[in-house]
Amino acid sequence: MTLNELRFIVAVAQERNFRRAAEKCFISQPALSLAIQKLEEELGLKIFERGKNEVTLTPVGAAIVEQAQRVLEEAERIREIAAQGSNQLVAPLRIGVIHSVGPYLLPDLIPALKKVAPQMPLEVEENITANLDTLLRNGKLDVIVVALPFGDGGILTHPLYDEPFEVVVNSEHRWAARRSIRPQELSDEKVLLLDSGHCFSNQVEEACPELHRKGADIQQGTSLETIRNMVASGLGVTVLPASANSARYRSRLLKIVPFTKPAPARRIALAWRKSFSRTQAVEALSQAVAQAKITGIHHLP
Repeated sequence: MTLNELRFIVAVAQERNFRRAAEKCFISQPALSLAIQKLEEELGLKIFERGKNEVTLTPVGAAIVEQAQRVLEEAERIREIAAQGSNQLVAPLRIGVIHSVGPYLLPDLIPALKKVAPQMPLEVEENITANLDTLLRNGKLDVIVVALPFGDGGILTHPLYDEPFEVVVNSEHRWAARRSIRPQELSDEKVLLLDSGHCFSNQVEEACPELHRKGADIQQGTSLETIRNMVASGLGVTVLPASANSARYRSRLLKIVPFTKPAPARRIALAWRKSFSRTQAVEALSQAVAQAKITGIHHLP
């Protein structure tokens, strides 16, 4: 059993295709297939079920691939130690961020991180929670920023801040002069939300259960900024996280109206694999978030 063979089975598990896995590993498909067959013979079991159109993991194969991923991470850790000594804050950190956090956190996070860990640049992936979860578990990301609840026994989380939701309306809307809005009032309006699959939309619907009722007027948009512009044009109303309503995003065409207390809110956290060895990097990221001046949020100790 070699590290290359472990890399091959992890690649096939991720790609579900021998040809694509071979391209990813920069070897020929026959060579990759032969290496995996050799490993299966050595272990005395099948790691993959080879279908006509798709490759799937056997139950024991899934456990083997999970362990192989951990072994490869530990091997990579040896290289990091050799290259960087004991400094975990030198190499790039691969971070994933959900769409409703990235644009509003990163502009303040990056300057703060430059002070905490000036030699640790960020490689950023912005995506929905489900995709970030997969990338994290596959080792393609080191740490992700998501809304809680999230994870299981193989994932560690660290809460960063609580963030209330706010109603945003056109400046000519009948609510523009209101001091607060009750969540149940949204069901009487045309409400613009992110496409399904975005956890923020799910959180808004959970906070405003009447949006689930039959006949509720909901329209979906591709991004919070697209939705903000549709609201400015007078198409409807929306709910945004408080960080999205900082001064840099405000417009004379829009009015921000808080919810009545207690306002609906979400808790944002860091999440990483238990096997991830750069704990100092995760801590530095947490410190940088704590130092960032983000509108409307409540930092957690």
